[in-house]
Amino acid sequence: MSETQANANPDRQQDSSPFLEYERLDCYRLAVEFQAIAARLGSERRLGVLRDQLERASVSIALNIAEGVGRRARADKAHFFTIARGSATECAAILEVAASRGLLGVPVQRHGRAQLIRIVQMLTRLIESPGRPGPVS
Repeated sequence: MSETQANANPDRQQDSSPFLEYERLDCYRLAVEFQAIAARLGSERRLGVLRDQLERASVSIALNIAEGVGRRARADKAHFFTIARGSATECAAILEVAASRGLLGVPVQRHGRAQLIRIVQMLTRLIESPGRPGPVS
């Protein structure tokens, strides 16, 4: 098992079962990490209407990466990766709005934003690169 595979899901390090292609992407792993952070933030009722929007957009990132990897046609892949990138930038805006309203601490907002910037960078490379997506780090 390669390092990228092991990093894709630490719980699977001892698991010898095959991986689905999207599980090999660092981009997907970061998206799953971010949605867990978003879910914890969303559990705080004070976020109000932003809570549901953050929940949907954060889950959308991971799901659209997985669906894009599963597509065969280059244009289909790019379409789903573009949707995932849009959801990531939406999440960044939600974090900024929440922080400006005093609903989110600056360290949490900065950490989430840093993760989202990295996700957007990797998705941009996936959108622009020809052929099948490989491990992106």
